[in-house]
Amino acid sequence: MKKGFDNDKYLKTQSEHIIERINQFDNKLYLEFGGKLLDDYHATRVLPGFKADSKLQMLMKLKDKAEIVLVVSSDDIEKNKVREDLGITYDNDVIRLVKEFQSRGLYVGSVVLTKYTNQRAANLFASRLEKMNIKIYHHYLIPGYPNDVTTIVSDDGFGKNDFIETTRPLVVVTAPGPGSGKMSTCLSQLYHHNKRGVHAGYAKFETFPIWNLPLEHPVNIAYEAATADLNDINMIDSYHLSKYGVTTVNYNRDLEIYPVLNAIFTEIYGKSPYASPTDMGVNMAGNCIVDDEACREASKQEIIRRYYEAITGVAEGKREKSEVDKIKLLMSQLNLTVKDRAVVEPALKREEMTHKPATAIELSDGRIVTGKTGDLLGPCSAALLNVLKELAGIDHEIKILSPESIAPIQKLKTNYLGSKNPRLHTDEVLIALSATAANNEDAAKALSQLPKLKGAQVHSTVLLSSVDKQTFKKLECNVTYEPKNESN
Repeated sequence: MKKGFDNDKYLKTQSEHIIERINQFDNKLYLEFGGKLLDDYHATRVLPGFKADSKLQMLMKLKDKAEIVLVVSSDDIEKNKVREDLGITYDNDVIRLVKEFQSRGLYVGSVVLTKYTNQRAANLFASRLEKMNIKIYHHYLIPGYPNDVTTIVSDDGFGKNDFIETTRPLVVVTAPGPGSGKMSTCLSQLYHHNKRGVHAGYAKFETFPIWNLPLEHPVNIAYEAATADLNDINMIDSYHLSKYGVTTVNYNRDLEIYPVLNAIFTEIYGKSPYASPTDMGVNMAGNCIVDDEACREASKQEIIRRYYEAITGVAEGKREKSEVDKIKLLMSQLNLTVKDRAVVEPALKREEMTHKPATAIELSDGRIVTGKTGDLLGPCSAALLNVLKELAGIDHEIKILSPESIAPIQKLKTNYLGSKNPRLHTDEVLIALSATAANNEDAAKALSQLPKLKGAQVHSTVLLSSVDKQTFKKLECNVTYEPKNESN
């Protein structure tokens, strides 16, 4: 994939911009982090060259000035809400994030339990954090939030919340997922600081939509596709246009909440520091695009990928049909069809030829390799072996895994582990390949090609097993599949 984004420039300009914003206030800035802080894979897909941990690397440049406050809703803990992309609950994700930040040398100051009503699960979670020497604070439900500004900015509103003790100029407020209460936490802190005579500031760090790209740019449309479940809509920031005569892009929720935020700022400070939602942001990503066409093409591919994610989600009973309809509309704006994803048709043609499920893998140089369903291997496993042979320059007729080496694994699966499917999944194929590599030069050569699969495009003609999904995810491949299984 062609590089479209200058990550080094991004790290430099973004950190400089945040320092400038800190200096606009009394050396105390609460920075609300939207999206993924540790692993922003959406950004890596639509901005080729963006590193998944770019936001974290940017913070590393500011680590002596920064501390992190993690926010999680007590209701989400009580309901065992799961982070879909990782398959873990929000409380466990908070602990994962704490450990990850600390391992990088970043200071985690505290965890805030929002919407706290003495929930049992939240209290148990707090006990786990206290054993890790993490400070716990509680924020409560405020009647009339966010519209009853008079109540919110009073002792009966923000005044009821614990004041979070912070020690550094930059306080990064992040969470395991949306709806956790990041913004409310930041605003509550502004209220308490103001009571103590400190003019603290608030800013928002959200990568998408990119404010200085056109509304109809594929990068921004890809953001709408990614948030189809939330029904986010990109819009022109009318406040910014009215104030400065400059067209910028924001999204509906920020535009809808801005009058309330403006009123809260005015109630706290006497006047608002911002004339528009765009003013609140500190996102420099748009200035770091070095190949607009590469980013446009990558974003179009992401929109198609999101479409497949939605239709298969509907088939599995995990998503609403309205998400599919929304993404289809976005695709029509760019005249996109599934055929524009190069890996789709080869997979479907292989299935048509063999009358069995098939998988196709597209490499970064455009080569496409397919795999069919056989007696020993599923289509993903066959395609994976075939593509490794292609990368290693091994003739496709050469068997780097012999039937004799696969048979014992099949026996283990069916006779002892109760599996009805004797075919090897992708993880089992890689384990078998690793075991074979000790005495087989071709197997070792094929195995060494695995890093080259990063960024590869994969399409299956049937729903994938959770095992195959996880394997391709670990290999950092972008996967789509048809909304059907082998029998239907």
